[in-house]
Amino acid sequence: MSNISVKESQSKIKEITRADKNYEINRRQLSGVMLAIVLFVIILTGLPPSFDEPSRKMIAIVTVGVVLWVFESLPLGLTAALIILLLLLLKPVSIDVIYSGFSSSAVFLIIGGMMLARAVNETSLAKRITYNILAKWGGTSKGLLACILVIPQVQSFFIPAAAVRTTLLLPVALDVLDTIGAPPKSHLRKQILLGVAFGGTISGTAVMTAAIGNILTVNMLNQFLNINITYFEWFLYALPLWLTLIPGAWLVLMKCFPLKKEERSFLLVKEEMQKKLSNFGPLNSKEKKCLVILTLTVLLWMTEPLHGLDLSIPAILGVVLMTLPRIGCANWSNVVKINFDTIFLLGATLSLGYALTESGAAKKVGEVMATPWVLSLIQDPISAVIFILIATQIFHLIMSNVSTAVVTLIPIYIGIALEAGINPTFICFTAALTCLHGYILVVETMPNVIVHSSGQISQREYLVPGLYMTLLMMGLTVLIALTWWKGLGLVP
Repeated sequence: MSNISVKESQSKIKEITRADKNYEINRRQLSGVMLAIVLFVIILTGLPPSFDEPSRKMIAIVTVGVVLWVFESLPLGLTAALIILLLLLLKPVSIDVIYSGFSSSAVFLIIGGMMLARAVNETSLAKRITYNILAKWGGTSKGLLACILVIPQVQSFFIPAAAVRTTLLLPVALDVLDTIGAPPKSHLRKQILLGVAFGGTISGTAVMTAAIGNILTVNMLNQFLNINITYFEWFLYALPLWLTLIPGAWLVLMKCFPLKKEERSFLLVKEEMQKKLSNFGPLNSKEKKCLVILTLTVLLWMTEPLHGLDLSIPAILGVVLMTLPRIGCANWSNVVKINFDTIFLLGATLSLGYALTESGAAKKVGEVMATPWVLSLIQDPISAVIFILIATQIFHLIMSNVSTAVVTLIPIYIGIALEAGINPTFICFTAALTCLHGYILVVETMPNVIVHSSGQISQREYLVPGLYMTLLMMGLTVLIALTWWKGLGLVP
């Protein structure tokens, strides 16, 4: 009898807790919608006369999008649809510009990349690579953390979305932690879970196709200024930052969550991974085909300056080869099941960026921001990098969605750079990298969100290592700008 009453009490407590949580979410979502409406009206009617009607409308629409994305009032894709609807109803630019984001090659690159990822997941190749790395170096805490950080870097060449890479790695990491017997809230568990999050974020740095923000930046520079950054050039520019952030994250996590001597070694992991590898057996024909097609796709991306093919073409070629009967390794009906929320978000944010420039709103905002002291900062390359790093980090803490942060900031930075009379390429490249690297708040990047959703790590655990990682990223970027970028001619 008492047991039943206890169970009933626990059930009621859970129901009350769930109801409270839903109430908090609904209240936050409603607050976001109300704030978006109020700011929309204020901006539409209250901006000074120097802003013409198309600029007012565009700034109001962008503000609505930013507020709804920050408060997560609506699903990401639905907010993107609302943005397109507002553009169509208010007509700050022509209908061709409004829909132009969806005809961009960047959208087809992401579609191709997502389909490639699904094709790869129809084989055991990704798991085989993961288990191989863990079987060789996962027997100690230092080796395990290094593996967790390195695996998404390998995946980044053939899996384009950080969210997908993190989603694939997280269950493996949790399985390893359970095999070891790492207690909840232990330093080892925190190390590894934050390693999954930080590794996923870092993995988008050097490979242009590994992060939507990278693709958006390249696309907008090409669209607005006819400046083309190739796959290989992006890789070359970002290489030192990528290579130094991996050991940097390893050191930060080791120092923030020190382990006792008895917690540093575990042979069970190597044995378990070897067992899983032996179950796979030798490489089968599907995996071999997958590996050959992936290698061809990456080689075509890397050699873009030689053949001049748009990045979307190798991606689509890879999908066709992966799904062709007898030649490929996956079924079309499975590969085509991709996340259209991401596609709609990308198309809408690209359209938003084009409309910001076409309407003159980006130029107007740039003129307001281009005060004499900002222009003097921007004209000196090093102070420009420092200014962009700090300004973008602050904005990114407020505007958590990377795509929206990029598409809002890049047109404005282009305007400021042109006002200052300098090449905007390195300004925009710095801003894109900074938007990508969010470590402090859970909502800053999808890898953070996915790891946090496991329920095994809290926002509090992100703060200290996240602050160190942010400072490390900023310091390394300044150092690389002074040396590597200057040597390559990216920084004048």
